[in-house]
Amino acid sequence: MQHYDVIIIGAGAAGLFCAFTAANRGRKVLVLDHANKAGKKILMSGGGYCNFTNLYTSPENFFSKNPHFCKSALSRYTPYDFLLLVEKHEIEWIEKEEGQLFCKHKSKDILQMLLKECDQSKVKIQLRTDILDIRKLEEFYVKTNKGDFSSESLVMATGGLSIPTLGATGFGYDIAKQFGLNMIKTRASLVPFTIQPKLLEKISELSGVSLSVSVSSGNQSLTGNLLFTHRGISGPVILQISNYWQPGGLIEIDLIPGVDVNQYLLDQKSAHPNKEIKNILSELIPKRVSQVYCEMWNINGQIKTINEKQLKAIAEKFNLWSIKPSGTEGYRTAEVTLGGVDTDELSSKTLESNKVPGLYFIGEVVDVTGQLGGFNFQWAWASANASGQVV
Repeated sequence: MQHYDVIIIGAGAAGLFCAFTAANRGRKVLVLDHANKAGKKILMSGGGYCNFTNLYTSPENFFSKNPHFCKSALSRYTPYDFLLLVEKHEIEWIEKEEGQLFCKHKSKDILQMLLKECDQSKVKIQLRTDILDIRKLEEFYVKTNKGDFSSESLVMATGGLSIPTLGATGFGYDIAKQFGLNMIKTRASLVPFTIQPKLLEKISELSGVSLSVSVSSGNQSLTGNLLFTHRGISGPVILQISNYWQPGGLIEIDLIPGVDVNQYLLDQKSAHPNKEIKNILSELIPKRVSQVYCEMWNINGQIKTINEKQLKAIAEKFNLWSIKPSGTEGYRTAEVTLGGVDTDELSSKTLESNKVPGLYFIGEVVDVTGQLGGFNFQWAWASANASGQVV
C-alpha cells in the first residue's frame, strides 16, 4: 500500500488547485480520477474559452442554504489572486461584460497552467482510476482498481451531477452520506428550459435566434440575451433565471424591455396610420421574431384599423409574455449543480468535515453554487485554496 499525506479525489478545477497548493507546503499529494483526462469541464467551459473568474465576485453571487458560508474562503482568495497566477504563466485574457474574464485563446491554457503547477510541485495525478472503497481507521484507506492507498487527509473534489457525458457522477455525495454528513437536495442549475410541444411548434422556426429580453420568475427579474432552441429557450438570462424558477412555476418575459410598447404603438398610429402593425413591431425586435409572434397571436393589418383597446392588448403580449416551462434540460446540459454537501457539516475556514477529522469537501460538491459569469470557478479556486493551506 502506498502512503501519501493527502489524497484528492477529482482532477478538476478545485482538485488540481488544492493539489499544488498543498504540495507547495511540502505535502506529498496524490490526485485520483476515473476520467481519461484531467479537467474536462475546464476545457468546454465558456464556449471553449474558460470564464475563469469574475472581478466583481461577492458572496451575493452565490446560492447556499447558508449564504454566509462562502465569505471566509472568498475573502482569503480573490479573483485578483487568481489573476496573478494567470499572468505568472503569461496567459492572455480578455474581460467581457460585468468583470467576466476569459482566455484570449483557448480553455486549455488554464488547464495547462494547473497541470504545470502540479508538475512543478511534484503532485502525482493518476487517471483512469476507479475508487472501489474508502474507509477511515487511524488514516484514510482508498481501494482502487489500480492499487490501494492511504493518507492522513482526504479531499473530495468530485464536482456535481452536471454534464454526465464528461464523467460527472454523484460519487462525492455518496461518500458524504457514507460518513454521515447531511445533504441538501440537488437539482440542475444554470440550465435551459424546455417548453410545451404546442408552443414549441409555433416558435420552432426561431431556433438559433437571439434577442435581449427581461425575464422574471418569482421576485427575481433579470435582463440579458435569450436564445431560442429546438427544445425551448436558453441563453445567459435564461440560465441565470433557472436558479430562481421552481418546477410548475411561470416565467414572464418582456420581449421588448425598456420600451412602453403601448405608447409606441399609439405614437406610430398617429404618425404612420397606413403602416402594417407587424412591420412597426419589427422595428423594435428582430423581423423573424416579430413575424412569428404576430402570426401566433393573430396580429395583422394596418395600424389605423386597430383600436386603442386592441393595441393595449397587443402591447401587453410583447411586454409580458407569460409561459410555463415544461421543465429544464436537466443535468445533461446544466452548467452546475444546486445543492450538495450541507455547509453546516463543514468548517467555513478549511472546508473540513466537523464530524470526520481529515475529510474535506471543496468546489461544486458543496452546497455553494455561483451565478453565471465566472463565479463557480472562483468558488473552486477559493475553496481549494482554503483546504490546500491546511491539509
